[in-house]
Amino acid sequence: MSDVLEGKVAIVTGAASGIGRASALLFAREGAAVVAADLADALDETVAAIIAEGGRALAVRADAGEEADVVALVGRAVAEYGGLDIFFANAGVTGGMVGGYFDATPAVWMETLRVNLIGPFLAVKHGAPAIKERGGGAIICTASVAGLRAGAGPAQYSASKAGVINLVQTASQELAGTGVRVNAICPGLIETGMTRFAYDGARAVGKADRIGRMNPMLRGGEPDEIASAALFLASPAASYVNGHALVVDGGLSTSHPTNKAPGDRKPGAPTW
Repeated sequence: MSDVLEGKVAIVTGAASGIGRASALLFAREGAAVVAADLADALDETVAAIIAEGGRALAVRADAGEEADVVALVGRAVAEYGGLDIFFANAGVTGGMVGGYFDATPAVWMETLRVNLIGPFLAVKHGAPAIKERGGGAIICTASVAGLRAGAGPAQYSASKAGVINLVQTASQELAGTGVRVNAICPGLIETGMTRFAYDGARAVGKADRIGRMNPMLRGGEPDEIASAALFLASPAASYVNGHALVVDGGLSTSHPTNKAPGDRKPGAPTW
């Protein structure tokens, strides 16, 4: 246990696994009381792990893209712990990794945007007033290197994450003078439930050593590495960081090679 977040109250969405779980655990180790939110049953394991380490946490089933759930989530943090200082809007979905741009339906796009972009919007809308009441604090949104340029995810996912990057910029301006900072993290390839299919596929064919070879560090990232970035943005050490998209990708976004020969087109790509 440390005291970087001692006395703080933090909400973490998508806390059942991956980056959300790692961040919830780290925030608790650094002294925060954590309201962990997710719809998955594994959320209870995250909270149990925090309590086993001597931390404070409670589990709340919530859909990050549903306004009533986010309102209730903030209300629970205030009721149980007396306020809110940090909101890590981390929950997200890929919208599906099979097929190409022309295979996706409007329904897929709408659901991806609902969770990935409307979710952070709701975190700011309902989290910021509570954080302001405490004298200021931090909202952190999970974006992605896929939101920076093409080549790191399906179109609907990439568009949603580009929206998150702009959202933190506009929100930081809207909240000028409130003491509420809003920033994003842009992870690269991280081993989580969202990317497990790629990791498992590579391992199944004996190519685990190829994972992450497109970035200068020649490896994929770990959820703990993103959690450390989230801790920085949540902490007083980032007191002058606002409206920023922090890239944590091993250097992947320095180059997104996407050119393909005609025979390498994805299923569903146009043939003209």
